[in-house]
Amino acid sequence: MQYDLKDKVAVVTGASRGIGRGIALELAKSGASVIGTFITHNEAANGVKGEIEALGGEADMMLADVSLEQDVKNLRDRVIDSYGSVHFVVNNAGIHQHLKSWELTLEDWNRIISTNLTGTFLMSKAFTVDMKMRKYGRIVNISSCASYTGTDHEVHYAASKGGINSFTKSLALELSPFGINVNAVSPGFIDTDMLVWDSDEQRADTEATIPLQRIGEPADIGHMVAFLCSPGADYITGQMFHVNGGLVMP
Repeated sequence: MQYDLKDKVAVVTGASRGIGRGIALELAKSGASVIGTFITHNEAANGVKGEIEALGGEADMMLADVSLEQDVKNLRDRVIDSYGSVHFVVNNAGIHQHLKSWELTLEDWNRIISTNLTGTFLMSKAFTVDMKMRKYGRIVNISSCASYTGTDHEVHYAASKGGINSFTKSLALELSPFGINVNAVSPGFIDTDMLVWDSDEQRADTEATIPLQRIGEPADIGHMVAFLCSPGADYITGQMFHVNGGLVMP
């Protein structure tokens, strides 16, 4: 499904692959100009840019580490200089690590929190300056169903996503007087390189636990993000949207 996002500018972090790529493509299909960020996979980032341009859209890919304040400030300045303003910020960049809590070092903990949660804060803070002046904007944060269910192998990841949920609600309250809506999307199992299957049987076993009986696609998340950026979501803020095939029903 496509929405009318023509003449709008979107920044999508972590857009070179996986869910970020899916979001960038769906926003572009709806007419938005898309600036994606990446820190690795330069070739993949250029590939996404090419895909969007092949659709007739406008795209750019910019190197930025969202966990670093100066990188985020430089990104904001480059985007504003090139595009004039930003209407949508999608905080998708995230990393995870399969370790038990007793195996984690403080460095492990800080690395996950810095990218997933602090990066969401830094990006939101940087770009709401422009949004507040224009009394309009949309921020969409990518959370995870793990923030609701917990996980037995990466407490730092679940904690970072739980933090995103609370951050989303608080930021929605702060920014609502300025015409800025803030929401979050919590994916379930999505078919990206973050999922590793030891066998086809293991994948089938996972699918059997999902009411809709399939692993999600990045486009499934992209559709929801595009909707939340559209005029159809004007009266929605501070909400968590679960896109997980029925795996988690809070």
